[in-house]
Amino acid sequence: FHFILGCGTLAVLEQNAAGIILLRSFDWNDGLFDVTWSENNEHVLITSSGDGSLQVWDTAKTKGPLQVYKEHTQEVYSVDWSQTRGEQLVVSGSWDQTAKLWDPAVGKSLCTFKGHEGVIYSTIWSPHIPGCFASASGDQTLRVWDVKAPGVRLVIPAHQAEILSCDWCKYDENLLVTGAVDCSLKGWDLRNVRQPVFILLGHTYAIRRVKFSPFHATLLASCSYDFTVRFWDFSKPNPLLETVEHHTEFTCGLDLSLHNRGQVVDCAWDELIKIYTPSCLAVPV
Repeated sequence: FHFILGCGTLAVLEQNAAGIILLRSFDWNDGLFDVTWSENNEHVLITSSGDGSLQVWDTAKTKGPLQVYKEHTQEVYSVDWSQTRGEQLVVSGSWDQTAKLWDPAVGKSLCTFKGHEGVIYSTIWSPHIPGCFASASGDQTLRVWDVKAPGVRLVIPAHQAEILSCDWCKYDENLLVTGAVDCSLKGWDLRNVRQPVFILLGHTYAIRRVKFSPFHATLLASCSYDFTVRFWDFSKPNPLLETVEHHTEFTCGLDLSLHNRGQVVDCAWDELIKIYTPSCLAVPV
């Protein structure tokens, strides 16, 4: 597990039979907004910061960071490590309206992607297609990029509001989901983007994070400034499976475990981290 707590603190937690322990804690001189693990080294991770920099940390060491990349000119709100084999690439998205491509072995960015007309809130790699990533922005668009091509591959006017989060389906290379300030989740098939393939309604404030399940092709989770986490199956006539209300402030972080089937972690402005298995994931969906 990895979590970002407070202003400029990276807390690395370990879960074992005895419970959850703080394995390591690192401090940075500005707020940390996102974090991503290396796909080939279990001790290495990268954070993104309000000062426009990325930090590389090694949890096997007591001090850090190992490296700092400072090229963005505003807050770096998103960072993601590629999941496809054969490449070690990191993408970052910033409020300076650019996304940048990094190889952690190289001390500077490999490429800068320009096109968004608003701040970038989310950048995430395709788990299927090497060198392909998506970005979501305050300019109300979802965009798909290819690192081998200079310009944007696809522009989707996905919402009539700022888009704060996006994610790729783990089972369909053409399916993405967006979550926006308009309180809606929308699914997009890249082969035909004129209309969303699903719209999920129920949140009452902006959706801060959305994640597809690693185990179920049609299941996803979202968290919102309405203090809730919601679980959905977009294949069902009544897609809302469960609403979890265990925070007293904005829920802003969410992930589903790749290792413990059905386990979820979330966090909120109430400074609490919750690790749990919702009832809808405790039984086969």
